[in-house]
Amino acid sequence: MTDGLIKGNDGKTRCWWCGDDPLYVDYHDGEWGKPVTDDIRLFEKICLEGFQAGLSWITILRKRENFRAAFDGFDFNIVRHYGEDDVERLLENEGIIRHRGKIEATINNAARAIEVVEAFGSLSDYFWGFKPNDHQSPSCKKDVQAVSEESKALSKDLKKRGWKFVGPTTCYAFIQAMGMVNDHIDGCWQK
Repeated sequence: MTDGLIKGNDGKTRCWWCGDDPLYVDYHDGEWGKPVTDDIRLFEKICLEGFQAGLSWITILRKRENFRAAFDGFDFNIVRHYGEDDVERLLENEGIIRHRGKIEATINNAARAIEVVEAFGSLSDYFWGFKPNDHQSPSCKKDVQAVSEESKALSKDLKKRGWKFVGPTTCYAFIQAMGMVNDHIDGCWQK
């Protein structure tokens, strides 16, 4: 079997990173790498990737429903109006990652998302403008990259627009998750 692939209990060959956790397998099979164009879901993805910085994705995935409840479904039209009382409320919420900087970044980024929509018509139009033209999908685990020229450009542009917790690695994970690239390893049943 190719390096970077595992065989699940259902007999399907998958990328190694999802292991055998049912929640992670469902995410791998049904969501990761599938194109997303809905602005609210895109905002959620970029925010959760920011919360994931320094942590494992499964930690975020296990808390995702709590995050959705805590942040009004990641509706940036609502989140942009959060104030200090909301920050304090979120810091007390044991169901999410209680990191002041990441919470404040999410609120800041909601306001920045409104500006992007005003400038580009939608978050989808903006983000998909960074789609790589000639992406090579990985053939084995060692080929999986953590950044790309597009993720560096997206990170730089977002930071210029005032976004927070959007470094090049975070942006590449976002690009993968939202389906802008297909980084399922050759041989994965989702390829």
